[in-house]
Amino acid sequence: MSIGGQGMKVKPYKREVLQDLVTWDEHSLFVRGERVLFYSGEYHPFRLPVPGLWLDVFQKIKALGYNGVSAYFDWALVEGKPGDFSAEGIFALEPFFEAAQTAGIYILARPGPYINAEVSGGGFPGWLQRNPALYRTREPEYLEATQNYVSSISKIIAKAQITNGGPVVLVQPENEYTVATEDYTLFPDSEYFQYVEDQYRNNSIVVPLISNDASPQGYFAPGPPQRYAAKVDIYGHDGYPLGFDCANPYSWPDDALPTNWGDLHQNQSSSTPYSIIEFQGGAFDPWGGLGFEQCATLLGPEFERVFYKNDFSFGLTIFNIYMTYGGTNWGNLGHPGGYTSYDYGAVITEERTVEREKYSEAKLIANFFQSSPAWLTAIAQNNSNANSSYTGNGAIATTALFGNVTKFFVVRHSAYNSLDTTDYHITFPTSKGNITVPQLGGSLSLHGRDSKVFVTDYDVGGANLLYSTAEIFTWKKYGNKRVLVVYGGPGETNELAFTRVGRPRTVEGRGVNVGYKNGAAVLQFSTSSQRRIVEFGNDLAVYILDRNSAYNYWVIDLPNDSVTKNYTNQKHFTSAPIIKAGYLLRTVEVERDCLHLTGDLNATTPIEVIGGAPQRLRQLTFNGKDLRFRQSRDGVVTATATYNKPQISVPDLKTIGWKTIDSLPEISSNYSDTLWTDADLTYTNNTIRNLTTPTSLYSSDYAYHTGNLIYRGHFTANGQESTIFLQTQGGSAYGHSIWLNDQFVDSFYGADKYENWNATYTLPKTTAGKKYVLTVLIDNMGLSESYDVGRNDMQAPRGVLDFNLAGHNKSDVKWKLTGNLHGEDYEDRARGPLNEGGLYAERQGYHLPGAPISSWKSSKGPEEGIDKPGVAFYATTFDLNFPQGYDIPLSFSFSNSSTNTSETTPAYRVQLYVNGYQFGKYVYNIGPQDVFPVPEGIWNYQGSNYVGVSLWSLEKNGGKVGSLELVAGLPVQSGYGAVVASPQPKWKKREGAY
Repeated sequence: MSIGGQGMKVKPYKREVLQDLVTWDEHSLFVRGERVLFYSGEYHPFRLPVPGLWLDVFQKIKALGYNGVSAYFDWALVEGKPGDFSAEGIFALEPFFEAAQTAGIYILARPGPYINAEVSGGGFPGWLQRNPALYRTREPEYLEATQNYVSSISKIIAKAQITNGGPVVLVQPENEYTVATEDYTLFPDSEYFQYVEDQYRNNSIVVPLISNDASPQGYFAPGPPQRYAAKVDIYGHDGYPLGFDCANPYSWPDDALPTNWGDLHQNQSSSTPYSIIEFQGGAFDPWGGLGFEQCATLLGPEFERVFYKNDFSFGLTIFNIYMTYGGTNWGNLGHPGGYTSYDYGAVITEERTVEREKYSEAKLIANFFQSSPAWLTAIAQNNSNANSSYTGNGAIATTALFGNVTKFFVVRHSAYNSLDTTDYHITFPTSKGNITVPQLGGSLSLHGRDSKVFVTDYDVGGANLLYSTAEIFTWKKYGNKRVLVVYGGPGETNELAFTRVGRPRTVEGRGVNVGYKNGAAVLQFSTSSQRRIVEFGNDLAVYILDRNSAYNYWVIDLPNDSVTKNYTNQKHFTSAPIIKAGYLLRTVEVERDCLHLTGDLNATTPIEVIGGAPQRLRQLTFNGKDLRFRQSRDGVVTATATYNKPQISVPDLKTIGWKTIDSLPEISSNYSDTLWTDADLTYTNNTIRNLTTPTSLYSSDYAYHTGNLIYRGHFTANGQESTIFLQTQGGSAYGHSIWLNDQFVDSFYGADKYENWNATYTLPKTTAGKKYVLTVLIDNMGLSESYDVGRNDMQAPRGVLDFNLAGHNKSDVKWKLTGNLHGEDYEDRARGPLNEGGLYAERQGYHLPGAPISSWKSSKGPEEGIDKPGVAFYATTFDLNFPQGYDIPLSFSFSNSSTNTSETTPAYRVQLYVNGYQFGKYVYNIGPQDVFPVPEGIWNYQGSNYVGVSLWSLEKNGGKVGSLELVAGLPVQSGYGAVVASPQPKWKKREGAY
């Protein structure tokens, strides 16, 4: 049975169809009755806390040729206290969906409740640590804990579904429910998975539910085989074949290229489109790593060419690349395995630039598949003997997909990681019989880590491209005229042939050989930086480019009508202009005899519209300004967009003037912790570590889940307190410092490999009968994730795990603790439950603009530093007056020194706050990050800014920052428009602050 003639089979084991706007068959999605290649990039709104910039990223993704975005939503950020769901301001999703709709992007919504995503707790809020249930299972306490979030987030997503005029076309319940501990016998649990699905269905989610197995296991696939009672509508899986070894950016291990995924799909879910919900677009980098630029190299353009095309060789039609824009782990939202940046080595950098070559390469690949409708029903052939197939050369592997007419051939080295250059011929089955190419002499060549998609009998708007070994960027048809753009890599000879066209003539460039073979006009050419244009009569123009030149060409969907909502559809995609425009093209609009473009410039740039301009163009605008242009007889438009270099003045943080205050008054003799939380719970619901202390010292048992934690242990001395044994836990790269009263005891400096630490420390001599306080400052790096089902890894406690004070029973020490002021009743609703930690300055709100700093001590800032262990807080204000109309990356940059005179690496930790938002955690002795971008919207580019810096020295001699600078990146002249600033509530005296 099919619905509305659109090919979706009703599944007898599940339900009646809930809507008919998004359907599917075994080949692809249908949206409003039209087959759609869902080509998507992962992008998380919570990692860019500036709703005024969300459209910017959407437009940059749309410009790639993508028509989809996959987005996780982070439970921990919107339900910081049980039952208190708050998705407003920077956490509101409605502006995200509206921006997607404006850009013309479909959304795959991934609300979890568990998301992993390298966020604190994997998206679980810290208060879940107090829940004794086994997470991600059918245990009632866990299911009940998720109910408020799922119900609340579902209502928001439901309103944004395509059935309500929004962009959401798919929803993913749960996340990577694929790995379990060996002793969890219920896994995979259909009853649990069905419960999660029902949670969403019962809250008005009607679009298809899609899964993402962490690897292709077939869990809950529609089948065959019908192994599980619970089913998703569309089965999908993830894949990260090169892993996360950014330390070796040129190493591609043998056998890492998946070649059996197509066969697995046919065995597991042949009735649904082949779907990869997360495919590797970069890598996360751990504390102590080597930085994201190495990740960008490892997963660069060569990786995209080989691995993306290999994925498509299985008949892929739902594809999401993780990450496409990574963003920032601001405000403590990241997991303990990673640092502030979440750049990920993605095609769009953390600063939102598109300067990486992999951005341009991704654009070439996506545009080809989006302009090839025959792909959507092409069938992957039996490719078990891909090596030497079609070429007879064992060094070359070819996988084939056959459509009704068009055929596709994905070519790579058999040893996918080979660096060799291999010459070969290929024999294509075509409508003119088997043809061995090249026909005009010579040979094809494959250079190292590269892959090609060749086509035969490919429809170019009615002209038959009999074959092509030059890769297709795109083609378009404008009335009776067709424009085809092809390209080749360096050092290549390529050949293509047409039937049913006029005689070819070269109208630009040289070096195109023409012949006639098998009833077709054949063009052969070697790659050159010189563009060649060959016309076949008056109705077909072929543009022949080298790959680097092709990077400068763009195809942006035209705005569509109110029914199709500006999403890709064949009618408008085939008529969209093809434009050469340099750095970035954002939008294109044809309005009668006018053509309006918006885009970004990093240099004065020639504009060329090679197809799609009105025949008698009257006006051409770029970013709202008229451009002088020329239009040739065949309609090609040429103009120049001028880049005007702006004058930028960046404040000098060395001379601007700072104020400073002690942010560890807790060690002074007159400090009172009366208002602190008593650590008096004699039990814990923690399931992975039993208490070894008289009362729990786990921070989440007392509603402190984020940032720095401080403990104060009170005891009366007997004179025998020679040592203290202390075990703490804060996650990878954490550290701690200890004081007895105001006397420094020692620190644990931390390292990327240590999530906890225990040691026995020598204490200063005590006086019997005198009262003392042990103060312990611990850096909480975020909560662990719960990837493996059957084990509550997220419950790994933070804080003090155990202690033993010499000469005392443990019960002799009475502990108090604090974290962010009022814990789950967090003060700053605008910046959310994770932004603040437990430092004195944070508890007082001194990191917020308008803090009363005038009475503080004047200072040279963090470069002045402190001469003893402790924490200093520095603050300053300054105005920025950046020119409007430019996107200017602005970052903090550290270089390093210390008062430490030993040969060891100095140990200090810094947090950066801009207008109240914590946008950097810098750990000098671990690294690697020393540059911290902060986006406009957190910065006020035309106004006042407040900057706070906390400096925690862990060493007995204190420490200082060698240099802290503001560094502006290359200004991009942008057509994006003004950026609305995020909420920046000012300081006010906090009730109950201590």
